[in-house]
Amino acid sequence: MYNVYMNFLQALILSAVEGISEFLPISSTGHMILAADILKIAQSNFVKDFEIIIQLGAILAIVVLYWNSLFKSLEVWKRIIVAFIPTGIIGLLLFKIVKNYLLGNLYITLASLFIGGVALILLELVYKEKEHHIDDIKQLSLPKAFTIGLFQSIAIIPGVSRSAATIIGAMFLGTKRKAAAEFSFILAVPTMLAATGLDLIKTNFSYSLNEWLIISVGFLGAFVVALIAVKLFLRFVQTHTFIPFGIYRIVAAILFYLIIIR
Repeated sequence: MYNVYMNFLQALILSAVEGISEFLPISSTGHMILAADILKIAQSNFVKDFEIIIQLGAILAIVVLYWNSLFKSLEVWKRIIVAFIPTGIIGLLLFKIVKNYLLGNLYITLASLFIGGVALILLELVYKEKEHHIDDIKQLSLPKAFTIGLFQSIAIIPGVSRSAATIIGAMFLGTKRKAAAEFSFILAVPTMLAATGLDLIKTNFSYSLNEWLIISVGFLGAFVVALIAVKLFLRFVQTHTFIPFGIYRIVAAILFYLIIIR
């Protein structure tokens, strides 16, 4: 039996899932959809909006962490804007299709989760980090930044993972793991601001007081958890590959299929 309404405990759980998964290459949207299904929360319009809006809480964590070191750099922002262009255009054109037909679809989410895991493993099997590879976002050429943006566009499909798509694209173009992860973090800011803003415009801010309170709890929870998750993730990628995340995605997709769908 699925609940039409979400309570505060469920909002906290979903915010923790969002904060942990937003910047890891495991698909935050996919995990949010699957977590909502486990919690027996119906995919109503409000729940879909909630899942998008609380991503801003996680994004705020990036603003706080990178404000001084990267957000004040014009060179970094040139590359972020160029990378955002293809995602912005494709996202705007396909917004209704994604929200009405793809978001909340467990079959698409699990298939994307599985395929993305395979892609991460294959990338790491052929990728060899070399001294001449890009280790600073400012070294990215604008054409490469644009291409990374095209990779990110694939993530409009639930379960793909925006983080995974951009990291795979950056590494494929000769970027070191840490720089690829940081570019993915910062590129998330305009991307998620645009996605959340578009969603709010479409809904005309038509939420009840209780719904706004639930959104606030989710926003704050995602912010705090994301702060911790990002710091731990960066430490991890400096000494490890992304293969564990690929394996996790594959195992999670299979388990969720066996438990939820079957």
